[in-house]
Amino acid sequence: MSGNPDKKPWLLGGALIALTLLAYQPVWQAGFIWDDDVYVADNAHLRSVEGLRKIWTPGVTIQYYPLVFSSFWAEYHLWGAHPLGYHLVNVLLHAVNAILLWQILRQLGLPGAWLAAAIFAIHPVTVESVAWITERKNVLSTFFYLLAALAWLRVRPLTDRRYPPLRPLQGGEAKESDRAWDWRFYPLVVAAFLCALWSKTVTCSLPAALLLVVWWKTGRIDKRDVLAMAPLFVLGVALARVTLQMEHNAGAGGAEWSLSFVQRCLVAGRVVWFYAWKLVWPRNLTFIYPRWQIDAGAPWQYAFPLAALAVVADLWLFHRRIGCGPLVAVLFFGGTLVPALGFFDVYPFRYSYVADHFQYLACIGLIVLAVSVAAALCRRISQHGQGIGIYVGVVVLALLGWTTWTQAHVYRDLETLWRDTLAKNPACWMAHNNLSALLIPEGRLKEGLQHSEAALRLKPDFVEACYNSAIALEKMGRTRDAIVRYSEALRSKPADPVIHNNLAWLLATIPTIEGGDAVRAVALAQRACELAGNRTVPYLDTLAVAYAAGGNFKQAIVTIEGAITLARSSGQTQYIEDMTSHLDLFRHGKAYRRSATASASNHS
Repeated sequence: MSGNPDKKPWLLGGALIALTLLAYQPVWQAGFIWDDDVYVADNAHLRSVEGLRKIWTPGVTIQYYPLVFSSFWAEYHLWGAHPLGYHLVNVLLHAVNAILLWQILRQLGLPGAWLAAAIFAIHPVTVESVAWITERKNVLSTFFYLLAALAWLRVRPLTDRRYPPLRPLQGGEAKESDRAWDWRFYPLVVAAFLCALWSKTVTCSLPAALLLVVWWKTGRIDKRDVLAMAPLFVLGVALARVTLQMEHNAGAGGAEWSLSFVQRCLVAGRVVWFYAWKLVWPRNLTFIYPRWQIDAGAPWQYAFPLAALAVVADLWLFHRRIGCGPLVAVLFFGGTLVPALGFFDVYPFRYSYVADHFQYLACIGLIVLAVSVAAALCRRISQHGQGIGIYVGVVVLALLGWTTWTQAHVYRDLETLWRDTLAKNPACWMAHNNLSALLIPEGRLKEGLQHSEAALRLKPDFVEACYNSAIALEKMGRTRDAIVRYSEALRSKPADPVIHNNLAWLLATIPTIEGGDAVRAVALAQRACELAGNRTVPYLDTLAVAYAAGGNFKQAIVTIEGAITLARSSGQTQYIEDMTSHLDLFRHGKAYRRSATASASNHS
């Protein structure tokens, strides 16, 4: 657990890589899970050079993290849509992050540097960031974050093997005459920081973290430190604003985010302690945790933020006696978590205020603090303290590694992920609905319907669950019930062309005795086409089928012929065969009637 330079650092670096690969071995057999289709598997921007150009245009991709999507673009041209390559890159990036962290801690002269990096490498709270391809954002942004920090230590040496550590002199002044700044590395600091922001803007806290480290090691922050950090602060704020705007555009707004400032403080206090506890006791890690009920009228909820403030205040009051290190570690932890504390609206707060991947970078602060304190205690216990420390370290790594290996299995596939989530959080309406969306297309209709209905019981206004229930009911032949569910979904989401189209198709393709209604089908299909800009071939086909159902075969033929022409010109040729058969029916004065297995969901 020594922080002294090692004779064979390459060997210890290799050990970090080996530990990481071993702990994450289950990920090698994992597939794509939630959002991986949007980011990789079905992302059309990864297919061409033009797509790569668009990736760097704000507003084109789901989030403006162009370096992440560029890495996916490069990988897509190496191994296509095979998940193994993406998983291995995530794991290797995580291992390299552990090595960079180890080197930074060595340069800062911290005891237990390698053990801290090893714990970070195989701590279970990092599994979500590493095993989930979509969270390339975390591992890639942290790589550049740590690279920028390492470069900063070359610009502004603080503790180095060539120099003794600086100590504040009486009066708070630190002697720096023997310490020269090396500005040659400053462009690397800026470039690496910008790459970190292009990967995930939670890294915008880097300049504040670097100033904390300077204050910790020198006892002050001078003018040059502030000037050097100023450009980084500007870059961080600018790109953070872009991220917040895109989160708002993605739907991070409305009743679920309408919290008062006091309520947000209560959320923040509880979030901090939640993450700290998961670091100490990483059990029952869950993809989606329960969303707490925040009640400003409940006195016990104020205990969380007040306790957090008390810890910071105590560390400040005693920093001259115990050193600034503990205070810096805690401030790093809390400061890095600021974007996820509830003061800014982000989409995941719709279903939970916490997620393991939110603390991927922040957890470094408490891990380093715990290991440094443990190393110092071992040295004071006895002359055999170092041996005790090694023994304890091996046990800790073994337990963490086993837990991480077990947790990594959860990310094997979507069904495993959602079933594990429901086993740990049975009231998770999002998991119920997503599992139903997985089961229904596979023909497991009864179980799929059960989960979508469970989601509606937990969240009655959940449009997606209402829609999935409608599809299941329709496939099961319960057409009247399906019409009711589609209508409910339409009332909640009146501008959704898919719901309009599916309901129109159902009404147009079943007999009146089962609830069919050609007039309503035409109106719904026309509205679906309007909402989609009259360029969606399946919606035009539905409109033609609706016209025919009402006996207007002339208009049905004109509409279907236009749809076939559009399909040929726009490359949507997969619909031509079905539409040609529809056209033949209309020319013979016959309306289309679906078979027992046909459904609106198949059509759309």
